[in-house]
Amino acid sequence: MKERIGGNLLRLRRERSLSQETLATQAGLSLLAYRNLEKGRSEPRRNTLLALAAALDVPIKALLQPARHLQRVRFRSLKKLKRRDQVLADIALRLANFIDLEAMTGDRLPHELKPLWDELSHQSEQNIPELAGKVRKHFGLNNKEPVHDICGLLESRGIKVLSLEVLSDGFMGLSVAEEDGGPAVVVNTWHRLPVETWIFSAAHELGHLLLHLNAYDVGEEREDQQQEREADSFASHFLMPQAAFANEWQDAEGLPLLDRVFKIKRVFRVSWRTVLYRVAESEPEQKRALIWQRFNRAYQQRNGKSLLKHDEPDGIAREIYHGDQAQRSTGLEPARMEKYDFQGDRLWRLTRHAVENDQITLSRASEILRLPLLEMRELSASWML
Repeated sequence: MKERIGGNLLRLRRERSLSQETLATQAGLSLLAYRNLEKGRSEPRRNTLLALAAALDVPIKALLQPARHLQRVRFRSLKKLKRRDQVLADIALRLANFIDLEAMTGDRLPHELKPLWDELSHQSEQNIPELAGKVRKHFGLNNKEPVHDICGLLESRGIKVLSLEVLSDGFMGLSVAEEDGGPAVVVNTWHRLPVETWIFSAAHELGHLLLHLNAYDVGEEREDQQQEREADSFASHFLMPQAAFANEWQDAEGLPLLDRVFKIKRVFRVSWRTVLYRVAESEPEQKRALIWQRFNRAYQQRNGKSLLKHDEPDGIAREIYHGDQAQRSTGLEPARMEKYDFQGDRLWRLTRHAVENDQITLSRASEILRLPLLEMRELSASWML
């Protein structure tokens, strides 16, 4: 039991961005006493648990409940994540809350991937642009329509969408198979990653759910480069259908390269990297690097500085900070979108219905939505408007 409590304390404290010292002070404990509890070295008394639960703004059962374990997950990153186990435990708990709310409110959407899985199982080779077109049609999109709201689109097809902040540009997201409460797409919405990257990551994980279900194994942490390229290609063609992209690109052929790319990125709500990836895809391999070079040179000439890069399609060279930690800089997306362009709605709607029908308390709602209780009360009041 003490190990379970320690693991829950660690997860909840990190979710709230609290230091051990801050949480210990708020709960009236010495730093040493708190550290022993978090490391599972000592068994807390009931009064201590009550104080910690109050400091974390969670019910006491949140400290006592066993961690849920996911198995059918595709969770890989470019560099090792120290928080991997905590992220998995967090996602498992959030999916369980999601499923409980669906059952409680009677608002459960069956997912729409099974017909696509059945069709894919009978094909020996995949034409990814063709597959992306079939998925768009299956989701009710025509071959010219941009994806205006990818969260809403996926949620309306029974695919759960969750966001979390992981302070790493080597991890963009993960996905969960049907057996573990999915299909679900989880996107790293860390503020240093542009919204365009969030959108692309959601489409990328959808590609994995369609193409690589046999690779969903929580024990596998290494990236498979071939699968990553396939998911990138799917995301590119899902967000920018080839015929529509070709028409838009041709219509803008009189513009300078920089303006041409930025116009197309605004049309399709994608990163400039995604646009260049598609342009380069149609060129001979020996010419692809020149496209990236021309674009970056044009940006530098106009703005007096180089674009900051992070990993996205087709491997632009990495730029590294030269500070003490030698972290890669992610920078801002030019002509960027805002966080409201990537916003899941369904969990919030289910929570509202459960509160208004007296099925859950505001305290429970704040736990589900990861809001402080005061903000939850303000949100509840705003529902009356």
